[in-house]
Amino acid sequence: MDLSRALRYQPLKLPLFPPQFQNPINHLHPKPTFLVPRGTRLMVTAKKRPPIEGVSEELNSIANQNLDFAYTRRQVRSAFVEVQQQLDHCLFKLAPTGIRTEEWYERNSRGLQIFCKSWMPKQGVPIKGVLFFCHGYGDTCVFFFEGIARRIAASGYAVYAMDYPGFGLSEGLHGYIPSFDQLADDVIEQYTKIKGRPELKGLPHFILGQSMGGAVTLKVHLKEPYAWDGVVLVAPMCKIAEDVTPPAAAQKILILMSKVLPKAKLIPQKDLAELAFRDPIKRKMAVYNVTCYNDHVRLKTAVELLHATKDIEMQVEKVSSPLLILHGAADKVTDPLVSQYLYEKASSEDKTLKLYPEGYHSILEGEPDDRIFSVLDDIITWLDSRCALT
Repeated sequence: MDLSRALRYQPLKLPLFPPQFQNPINHLHPKPTFLVPRGTRLMVTAKKRPPIEGVSEELNSIANQNLDFAYTRRQVRSAFVEVQQQLDHCLFKLAPTGIRTEEWYERNSRGLQIFCKSWMPKQGVPIKGVLFFCHGYGDTCVFFFEGIARRIAASGYAVYAMDYPGFGLSEGLHGYIPSFDQLADDVIEQYTKIKGRPELKGLPHFILGQSMGGAVTLKVHLKEPYAWDGVVLVAPMCKIAEDVTPPAAAQKILILMSKVLPKAKLIPQKDLAELAFRDPIKRKMAVYNVTCYNDHVRLKTAVELLHATKDIEMQVEKVSSPLLILHGAADKVTDPLVSQYLYEKASSEDKTLKLYPEGYHSILEGEPDDRIFSVLDDIITWLDSRCALT
């Protein structure tokens, strides 16, 4: 999921004083607020998760815990693993068998425990190349990507993924990005370690970014332009469309407020699952992504994403790696016209843009089965052709 729609210009409402500094008598009256142009409110309270249909009251109680901290998110994930694998979704029920997987935690240079996972082809299948994954905003690498990774691994690729700090099973405040540059550096650090494994020596390395992960992938590539043999972007958030970018005055207020209350939350106005999933049955399955951050966007996170996309836009001509961009033509979360802009401006000599008619944002998870497999086949075919060149 991404923030383009959540960043639409709206009124801001923010308590002047944190609760611990308020006189008890003030609770008899409305709390004072700053009112900024009309529409959005800033808040620190957590949004209550609606009940998940078809699971027990006990599981709903587990899912409704405060997910701010990694140990709780890990408990929730453990409780739901079996339920997730039994979902009637093509990525799960048609997942290739025999794929070798490994999960581990590794403490990075900032002292944060990072969750990583690998998917390897079945024993005896030669490895053609290595694919590294960057997930979208609020997401994790251990829900829908499980099925995606298994299918790519079955085609002869070693697949590696990590949860960013503050997302999924990695340590850090849930949904909080204090620095997008640092997030990109965290990805570089983790994937550089994995690239050094003896079993991967001499293999071509590719990086795939989905949604906000597309912005992460582009930042990683721009920081290390010769580190990758190819870049794959799925519905990338590489530029905030003009119609959803806050005006300059509102941006200044957002930046100021992010310095005062960086972890405060900005209320989104739309259900992103409804915008992201075209297939209504698959849309209902999104709620089973129980470690996903689906609360109000934290203010500093929103500001960092605005800054990151502006930085990418200014450097888009420096994108030089072999490039595959895939986007649903009817995407209302990230703009397919922005992918067209990236395709035209990138300096890559080897670049391909594929737009899928009527496709929504989540073309790898939320489309009809045949479309999902078509997109996956397009990715695998492109990887195969680039491996043949290396």
